[in-house]
Amino acid sequence: MNLLPVAGPRATWAVLWSEIRRLPGLSLIAAVVITGGSAAGLVAPWALGVLVDDISAGDRSAILKVVLLIGCAALVSGLLTAFGVTLVARVGETVLARIREKVLDRALQLPAPVLDKVRMGDLLSRVGDDVSAVASALTEVGPAMLGASLTIVLTAAGLFALDWRLGLAGLLALPMYVIALRWYLPRSAPYYREERIAMGDRSEAIIASLRGSGTVRAYKLEDRQLETIGATSARARDLAVQVFKLFSFFSSRINHAEFTGLTAILVAGFFLVRADAVTIGAVTAAALYFHRLFNPVNVLLMQFDQIQTAGAGMARLAGVLELEPIPEPSEGPGPRDASLELVGIEHAYDDGPRVVSDVSLRLEPGERVALVGASGAGKTTLAAIAAGVFAPTSGVVKLGGVDVQALGEDRTRAQVALLSQEVHVFSGTLVEDVRLARGDAPEADVEAALQRVGALAWVRALPDGLETVVGESGHQLTGAQAQQLAFARLVLADPPIAVLDEATAEAGSAGARELERASVAATEGRTTLIVAHRLTQAEQADRIVVLDHGRVVETGTHKSLLEDGGRYAQLWHSWVGIP
Repeated sequence: MNLLPVAGPRATWAVLWSEIRRLPGLSLIAAVVITGGSAAGLVAPWALGVLVDDISAGDRSAILKVVLLIGCAALVSGLLTAFGVTLVARVGETVLARIREKVLDRALQLPAPVLDKVRMGDLLSRVGDDVSAVASALTEVGPAMLGASLTIVLTAAGLFALDWRLGLAGLLALPMYVIALRWYLPRSAPYYREERIAMGDRSEAIIASLRGSGTVRAYKLEDRQLETIGATSARARDLAVQVFKLFSFFSSRINHAEFTGLTAILVAGFFLVRADAVTIGAVTAAALYFHRLFNPVNVLLMQFDQIQTAGAGMARLAGVLELEPIPEPSEGPGPRDASLELVGIEHAYDDGPRVVSDVSLRLEPGERVALVGASGAGKTTLAAIAAGVFAPTSGVVKLGGVDVQALGEDRTRAQVALLSQEVHVFSGTLVEDVRLARGDAPEADVEAALQRVGALAWVRALPDGLETVVGESGHQLTGAQAQQLAFARLVLADPPIAVLDEATAEAGSAGARELERASVAATEGRTTLIVAHRLTQAEQADRIVVLDHGRVVETGTHKSLLEDGGRYAQLWHSWVGIP
């Protein structure tokens, strides 16, 4: 299985910036408000410095004015900061929602062969854990980082405004900050990337265990699966611990820089006051300004672990967006009828052996053809190729005489529908679930579709009928009922061609006949290719095609093939229990 690509720094920032630019007004207002809040925070150190000079000069009446000024400045700063953080969070949430929608849209449009090669845990961790990390950065860390950055810039400007020599003294801390970052970033970045991958591995192990829970219990593999989950979780934990160790060393270097800067300002201020170059109040304000930098600088530097995590997550999201969508061909002639033709089809997965070899097959409009054969004969692969889901290694698939490659994915989906035994019931009302096939379908059409496949009676018996909430968060349907909903969607979509890949396999022996009747009703009048899970389905077909090791070995009606006594006759006798 393959991992999805990870975007580089430039592409990652390009994706983020392109979405921020879509909100120019809101982004600008947020930046202005945050800047105003940071600027208001500069008043207190300056006012205290003025107060020191006034008291030194014997003017004690300034105390009340300074206290009121500091109080008003604090109130303004708090209000502007709170409002600014809200605006920045709103920008961040909007940006993230749009990026998430784009990622999901691109992932849902990935070709089936690509999805088959992608580790599901990797994909789910991107739209789950990575989105959460980026969300935290944009809505929590982001506003704090923006406010801290503005505070640092404005405070540094205020420091130089007091006296350029005091400003230079404070700058002595800058090289130490830079050295600390240059030490930390290259060492920590690889760990963050590996941590995101490890979280994907952990998700993959958990998902595989849950999806295959029946097999796990049947073969008593619980301990082995728990060991796998434990091993992947331990790797993610060990990487997080290693990052924390690096961050602890990084924090100690930051403390050294703070000590150096503040000491330099106090020493420089001592000599400047002694030389009457500055006042004691100016040095006091400068020291308070630099001390005021501790929190914002620490916010910037101490949040680098979350920024690194969010950056790694954002790169993984942007990597999905780098996947090129399948280009739609230029508009050309559409299918002239509902025929389905496969010409010289051969297929192999990657560098493996051929699973379909030189298959040529034509279904006339309205014809019902059944594919039968032993497990591994290539039936499912051929059905996916016929439906346009897989592109064959060689050969051509034609719908109504037109190559599916020339039709494009959208028009192919409008012509042919593929139903498999893996049916998903989406959370929501039952009527919405059926309307997935045609969103504007009136309720009468939905009921007619359910009636046609024999599902309306049990649907009306549900607590709220069509409005009953189904899926994981609602009423649980049986496998047979879920498959009937899939057949109802097929009726509502009304494609001229249908491909059924063991679409009645979910029913037990009791519900098999009911599902087979639903299958016949849903596909009546359509060109239909059936991968027959039950040979009773083949018996009802107009024609039967027998596959063996990817090749067509027999074709004919049920009666003629039984008379021939070949491969199909053997399968039939085994099915009905005739020795």
